[in-house]
Amino acid sequence: MSRINTNVGAMLAQRVLANQNQQLSMSLERLSTGLRINRGYDDPAGLIASENLRAEKSAIESAINNASRAGHVINVAEGGLQEISSLMVELQGLVSESSNGAGLSDAEREANQIQVDSILETIDRIANSTNFNGTKLLNGEMSYSLSGVSASDLSGVDVTQARLSGAPGASFDVTVNVEAAATQGTVYIDMNAVATESATFEISGANGVQQFTFAAGSSVADMATAINSFSEALGVTADASDPAFLAIDSSGYGDDAWAKVFTVDGALGMVLDASDGSGTAADEWTINGTDAQVNINGTAAIVDGLTARIATSGFDVSIDLAEAFNVDSASTTFSITGGGASFNIGPDVGLSSHASIGIGSMTTANLGGTWGALSELNTGGGLDLSSGNLDNAQRVVEDAISSVASTRGRLGAFQKHTLGATINSLGVALENTASAESQIRETDFAYETAELTRAQIMMQAATQALQIAKSSPMNVLALLNG
Repeated sequence: MSRINTNVGAMLAQRVLANQNQQLSMSLERLSTGLRINRGYDDPAGLIASENLRAEKSAIESAINNASRAGHVINVAEGGLQEISSLMVELQGLVSESSNGAGLSDAEREANQIQVDSILETIDRIANSTNFNGTKLLNGEMSYSLSGVSASDLSGVDVTQARLSGAPGASFDVTVNVEAAATQGTVYIDMNAVATESATFEISGANGVQQFTFAAGSSVADMATAINSFSEALGVTADASDPAFLAIDSSGYGDDAWAKVFTVDGALGMVLDASDGSGTAADEWTINGTDAQVNINGTAAIVDGLTARIATSGFDVSIDLAEAFNVDSASTTFSITGGGASFNIGPDVGLSSHASIGIGSMTTANLGGTWGALSELNTGGGLDLSSGNLDNAQRVVEDAISSVASTRGRLGAFQKHTLGATINSLGVALENTASAESQIRETDFAYETAELTRAQIMMQAATQALQIAKSSPMNVLALLNG
């Protein structure tokens, strides 16, 4: 049948042509933008996945930038510490040179003191001026804040890493339990042996060795006084509290601390190894101390004498037990309330993405150790070059050098292993995330150009079909003319 009011063939051809035109437009859009998904209509599920991946890419890129910025901060701090270290090496030379009493004039010693004062002033200036983006790095601003530390329990606390919650007022409690006290190495001399004959003993400790000869009938107090006058040089002390036995104690505690007594002449076989004076008698005994057994927050610490350290993920603390606290079952608690240099080096803003490190004060008032502070080497200080106490001055400088070197090592390890490894890992994650997002969202040009060619051909075919459908009603005229 032939009808002219409704041209169904033309309608069909027109609908197909519209579809082909839409497909052609879509191919042209994808080729011109380079994106397979330009709107939710193109692929709803793919759009959701690709938007999530784009967000992850942005977070990873920010984390890489944060880690790189953290590396710059460490570099600035390291630069200041390197110069401080060089100055202290020079300071060590000046102290050693000034100890040459007979070979150095007063004027030369005064000139050395002027240099010492200048070095100490420069160290303070570097410590107070080293900063990154307005934040001081070496004046103690980057150290951790502590509360509740009892000086009678802990003589020193050094927190180098603590992962604190970002919530206001967040703190971290640290509980220290002494399971077993540290001991000194102790050797005993039976005073009964010295009562009737003179005796010569060689007494030594971690620092040196010295011979002592005691006359028959020497008192335990006199012998202790003689030995204690060499205490620093030997690394031992003499205890005369028991008149029957002279105790020779190592100055320090732990496995590395020891005391030795060797009978050179007289009083043979009267050196004892037991604390009550009833131990095994011999001509010679060397006794080492024992390290304490300490738990920090329930974890067994690595202990050297009275110094205990624990290093776990996000937490690194070293504590020095006070001698009064060095008893079995002693316990104390303190809190880390803030501070430290904290960096967010992960894609998520959360505790797991935070890395932190403490940088203590590098001023001369804070550098040093058991023997005093570096600032005491200033003119008029207790350890200046004219004080005559250059042994201790050198020990202070050595402790300061060790402290700065340790800090530089920690910063270097943090930069290499924490920041460097994180940047490498994030770089791989960024590549894989970008690849996944590209696979979902971006145009496959080889496929899309083939689709474009097909759409062009189909559109031409649909156009031709529409022309044929439009001319089809003209055949009705032939019936009318017949």
